[in-house]
Amino acid sequence: MTIGAGCAVILHGPNGSGKTSLLRTIAGLQLPAEGQVEVDEDSLIFAGHLDAIKAQLTVQENLEFWQSIYGSHPALIARALTAFNLENLSERAAASLSAGQKRRLGLARLIVADRAVWILDEPTVSLDTASITLFDAALAAHLAQGGVAMIATHVALDQKATILDMQEFVATAQTEFDPFLEGSAL
Repeated sequence: MTIGAGCAVILHGPNGSGKTSLLRTIAGLQLPAEGQVEVDEDSLIFAGHLDAIKAQLTVQENLEFWQSIYGSHPALIARALTAFNLENLSERAAASLSAGQKRRLGLARLIVADRAVWILDEPTVSLDTASITLFDAALAAHLAQGGVAMIATHVALDQKATILDMQEFVATAQTEFDPFLEGSAL
């Protein structure tokens, strides 16, 4: 599969169909069972089930931390705060945020990282309708700038995307898969 600039691929399928495994493999977090992944690792960012925030830091400090890690432009912090409606929370400790606010902070990291390829595993978990709209707008802006996204989600997004149905890969009782064991089967 080749994904061109400005394109999104949405992975659909029930739990256990391999969506997370595929995303983790593309992100370089696990080895492929077969084949190979060709991607410039410096071009991508992975956002999984955990929000990758430091509870003891404020919202602003979390974004500054990620900006320093990725070496991106400091102006992206203000853009991320605005995109995910976090301006009024910028001085609050991340530990005191609600689950949805923490998720928005974790997603704001995508903007701060300034990476071309977003690999997202269920990014809308814990988000209310208004926050899903914020995410959708951030995603649309990313794609409009030539970015790429691969997203596992159970939520309909307002994006033109290629849908990859993972239904056929649902694990069965006889299926045993360990990406580190030779001969593992999906």
